[in-house]
Amino acid sequence: MAVERTGVYTSRGNPLTLVGPEMTAGQKAPDFTVLGQGLKPIKLSDSSGKVRIIASVPSLDTGVCSEETIKFNELAAGLPDNAEILTLSMDLPFAQGRWCGANGIESLTTASDFKDREFQEAYGVKVKETGLLARAVFVVGKDDTVKYVQYLSENLDLPDFDAAMAAAKAAASE
Repeated sequence: MAVERTGVYTSRGNPLTLVGPEMTAGQKAPDFTVLGQGLKPIKLSDSSGKVRIIASVPSLDTGVCSEETIKFNELAAGLPDNAEILTLSMDLPFAQGRWCGANGIESLTTASDFKDREFQEAYGVKVKETGLLARAVFVVGKDDTVKYVQYLSENLDLPDFDAAMAAAKAAASE
């Protein structure tokens, strides 16, 4: 039975349950497979040797998720060549592609956890009540170790972009 965490996440102040373990800096990042454009599988292990910022969002078609992803797309230009940003949601890859095209997203990769749902439970971002992903940011180093974690306690809050970017830049220089 998967770990259920209560009292740590809300949406508009309403409590929700997160399923899966709480990730912490220093632990090995669990591998996962998600689907990108054209239903192409994307595995975390495929980008070993790079620093990855992984942003988990409920749906790109919502205001806060849209704002977050657009901001990360802008910030991607400030990352070293050995770093990348991956935004994950439960949206189908076709919808993600349309959203990216409509919003000029070209500097990060979007992918969906809808098929195998490996990411959501391994990283503790599955929202039991909705089946969507909770808002969180993970920085995974070149050595596949988690360097930074931020679980947002309120679904409508934006992550600490500065802290995530600083962690990614520090990991890239290791």
